[in-house]
Amino acid sequence: MTANRDPILDLLPMVFAAPEEALPKAERVLDADPTPLQASVAHQVLGIWQRDFGDLRLALKHLRRARDLAARSDTPEREADVLATLGVALIHDGCTQQGLAALDQGVQCASGHVRARVLYRRAYVGWVLGRHTAALDDIRRAIPVLRQADDVIWTARALTLRATILLATGAVDRADADLAAAVALWDATGKPHDKADAVESRGLAAFRSGDIPGALRLLDEAEDHYARLGIPVFMLSIRRCEVLMAAGLAPEALAEADAAIATHDTRMQPTRKAELLLAAARAARLLNDPLTTMARATTAVELFARQSRPWWEAHARLVLTDAHFMAGHVTSRLAADVAAVADRLAGLGAPAAPDAFLLAARITLALGRNAEAERHLARAARSRNDASALTRMTGWTAQALRARAAGRHQAVLDACRRGLDALDDHRATQGARGFPRSAVSHGEELAALAQRMSALSGGPRRLLMWSERQRATAFFAPPIRPSADPLLQSALTAFREITARAVAARMEGRRVPALEREQQRLESKIAARVRELRAVTLGNGSRFTPDRLLAELGDTTCLVEFLVIDGRIHLLLCGQGQIRHVQAGPLAQAVSEVEHTQALLRRLMHPGAEGRLPLAKAAGQRLEQLLLGPAAQHLGNGHLVVVPPVQMHSVPWSLLPSLRDRVLSVAPSAGAWLGARQIEPPAGRRVVLVRGPGLAGVGVEGRRLAHQHQDAVVLESQREAGVQQVLEALDGAALAHITAHGQFRSDSPLFSSVRMADGPLLLHDLQRLSRSPYRIIFSHDSTARRSEADGLLALVAALLPLGTAGVVTTQGPVTDTAEAALPMALHKGLATGLSLAEALRDARAALATDAALTASGWAFTAFGGA
Repeated sequence: MTANRDPILDLLPMVFAAPEEALPKAERVLDADPTPLQASVAHQVLGIWQRDFGDLRLALKHLRRARDLAARSDTPEREADVLATLGVALIHDGCTQQGLAALDQGVQCASGHVRARVLYRRAYVGWVLGRHTAALDDIRRAIPVLRQADDVIWTARALTLRATILLATGAVDRADADLAAAVALWDATGKPHDKADAVESRGLAAFRSGDIPGALRLLDEAEDHYARLGIPVFMLSIRRCEVLMAAGLAPEALAEADAAIATHDTRMQPTRKAELLLAAARAARLLNDPLTTMARATTAVELFARQSRPWWEAHARLVLTDAHFMAGHVTSRLAADVAAVADRLAGLGAPAAPDAFLLAARITLALGRNAEAERHLARAARSRNDASALTRMTGWTAQALRARAAGRHQAVLDACRRGLDALDDHRATQGARGFPRSAVSHGEELAALAQRMSALSGGPRRLLMWSERQRATAFFAPPIRPSADPLLQSALTAFREITARAVAARMEGRRVPALEREQQRLESKIAARVRELRAVTLGNGSRFTPDRLLAELGDTTCLVEFLVIDGRIHLLLCGQGQIRHVQAGPLAQAVSEVEHTQALLRRLMHPGAEGRLPLAKAAGQRLEQLLLGPAAQHLGNGHLVVVPPVQMHSVPWSLLPSLRDRVLSVAPSAGAWLGARQIEPPAGRRVVLVRGPGLAGVGVEGRRLAHQHQDAVVLESQREAGVQQVLEALDGAALAHITAHGQFRSDSPLFSSVRMADGPLLLHDLQRLSRSPYRIIFSHDSTARRSEADGLLALVAALLPLGTAGVVTTQGPVTDTAEAALPMALHKGLATGLSLAEALRDARAALATDAALTASGWAFTAFGGA
C-alpha cells in the first residue's frame, strides 16, 4: 500500500468486522461532499451492508452507483473491486449472466493484489454456481499472489474457499490441509470477525474429519460470535443442517432449515434460500416424508434453474425424483428423469452420482427392466472403494443387488458385510445422539437382504449373526458421560425448574404457553449440548458369537430370537448347544392381533372383567399360533429369553399359553442379553425406594417395601425426593424401585422422565451416574407405561451400557390394586435371592385371584439378564 492511501478505504474491512459502525460512517461520507473515489467506497459499503443485512435490490442500486463513481475516479483497481462486489450481489439475486460479466470485467481491469481478490470472488461465485473446475482454477491463481502480498485475511479466506470447493468434489484430504492452514492464519489476526471465521472453519474441518460432536460445538460457537457482530448466519445454518443430517438428526436439520427460511425470508439472498430449501428437502427425505420433500425440492429446483446453477439443480432434482419414487410413482418417465440426473451428476464429478445411479436401478428393477438396471448398478458399484464411508456403503449396496440378480448368494453376503462395515465406520464418527433407531436406510436394507439370503442357504447360525447385525444397527446409541459438563447441568436444572412450574400451573387449570415455549427452548439447548459430547466406550465390548451365546444359555435356558423375512415371522431357537430355525405366521396378521389383544386387556380394567377374561385368553392362543407356531412345542421348561421382532415390541408375552407360567425375560437382542449377563452386581446390596409426588394412596409406600430389605434407602417426602438426592442414592445401587408419575417421549426418549419433588428426573440424568442401578423397577404410570413401537426396548438398550442389567416395568394397563400388591410380592422374591424374571413369575401367580389382577400381571415384564 502507498503512503497516501485514503483512510476511507478502511470502511471496506469494517463492514465485515463491525457492520453497525461502518453503516453510519459511510452515510456521513456521502453527506460531506466526497470525491468520486470516496463516494464509490461509501456506496460499496452501503451495498455490501444491504446485500448481507437488508434489501438486495437496494444493494444493487448502491453497487451500480459505486461502479459508476469508480469509473469517474479513473482508478482501475477501484473499479475492479466494485465490479467484483457487484458481480457477487447479482449472482445472489439470480442474475447469473450479468454477475459473471461483471466479475470477468473486474478481472480484466485489475492487476496484482487487487486482481487476486477479484479472482477470489469469481471463484466464490463459481462455487455457488457449482462450476467447480473454473472455481478451483481461479482460487489457485489467487492464493500465491495473496500470500506474496502478506494479505493474511484474504489468504485465509481463499484457503477456506478452496477447501469448501474441494469438499464439494470429494477431495477430503486436500480440503483438510487447506482448512488447517486457514485456521492457523485466522488465529493470527486476533479480530472478532476473523475469529468467528476461524471457528466456523474449524467446525467444517471437524465435520470432514469425522468429529461430528466437535463440529456441532464449533458451529454453535461461531454462531454466537456472528450474533455478537450482527452478522447473518445463512451459510452457517446450511452447514449445520449438513452436519445434523450426517449425525442422523434429520428432524433437527429440517427444523433448522425451515426456521432460517421463515425468520429471514424477506432479506435472504435467493441463492441461500434455494440452498436452505434443498437442505430441508434432504432432511424431509430422511424422515420418509415424501410430500414435504417434494414441496421443498420443487421450489429449490425452480430457484436453481432460474439462477443458472446446474450443479445445484441436479442435486435438487435427485432429491425430488427420489421423493416421487418413495411415494410410489414408478413410471418410465421417472426412470428417464433419474437416469438423466445421474448422468448429469457424474458429468459434474458430484459425489452424489452413485446414489443417483442406485436410485435409477431401483426404479428400473421395479419396472422389470433388468438389463438397464444392471447398467445403473454397475455404475453405482464403482464407488465401493471411495474414501467416504457412506459412499462406500452405496457402492456395496449396488454390488449386493447385482449379486442377488445374478443368483450369487455368497457374493450377496460378502457385499452386505462390506457395506455394513462401512456403516460401522460412519457411526464410529458420531457422538452422543438423541436415542437409538437412527439406522441408515441402506444399512437396514443390507441386513434384511443378508437375512433373506441366509434363510435360503446359510443355516441358522449365519441367520442369527445377521439378525444380530440388524439389531445392532437399529439400537445403536453410543453412551456418554456428561457429568462434568457445567453447561449441560445448568440447562438441565433450568429445564427441571420450568417443567415443575408448568406442571403445578396445569394442576391449577392454568394454561402456560410462555412456560411451554421456555421448555422447548431449553430442551433444544440440552439436545444440542448432548450432541456435542463425545461418546465413551463402556462394558467389555466382547464380540457376539453364537458359541458365546450357547455357552451362556447352557442346558436350561432357551433364547428365542424373532426376525421377519418377506413379511413372515421366523424364529431362531437357541439353547442346549444348538440353534434351530422355525417359521411362524404372517407379520401383518400378528400386528393386527396384537392391537386387538391390547384393546381387550384395557377393557379388563373395567367392571365386567370376569366375562371378558376368556376372550383375552383366546387372543393369547391366537397370538401364540401366529408368533410361535410349531416352536411352542420346543421351548423346554426352563428360563425363556424373548428377543422380539423389531416391528413388534408391545406383545404381552405372558398372555401366550406356553409362556404364561414360566420364567420369562425380554431383551433388545441376544448380544444385549449377553452383555447384561456379564454386568457384575455391585459389591453392596443397597436398595433405594423412591416415591414421587402426587400419587395419593396409589402404589406401595417405600416404608412398607423397606421391610423386605435391610438398610433400604427410602426417599418419599418433598424434602427427600428431589432429583439430586435421588441421583445420589441411585448411583451404584443394587436395586432401585421408582414409583412416580412419568412421561414417555416417543419423539425424544432421552427426555422421558419420572416426576420428582422438584421436577422431572430424565434419562439424561441417569447418564450422569458413575453406575446406573443394577436392577430397576418402574411402577405406577412410569416412563415405560405408554411406550410406542420399539421405545421400551430402546430405553432398556440405553440403560444396559450404563450398568443396569435388568428392568421390570409395565407394557399395558394395571389396576391400582395390582400397583400395590405386585411390587410387594416381587420384592419378597428378590429378597430371597431370585432374579427379576423369577420373582416376577411368582408375583404374577400370587396376584391371579381375579380377572383384572390377572390381566395386570400380564402387563408386567422383566427385561435384560438380571
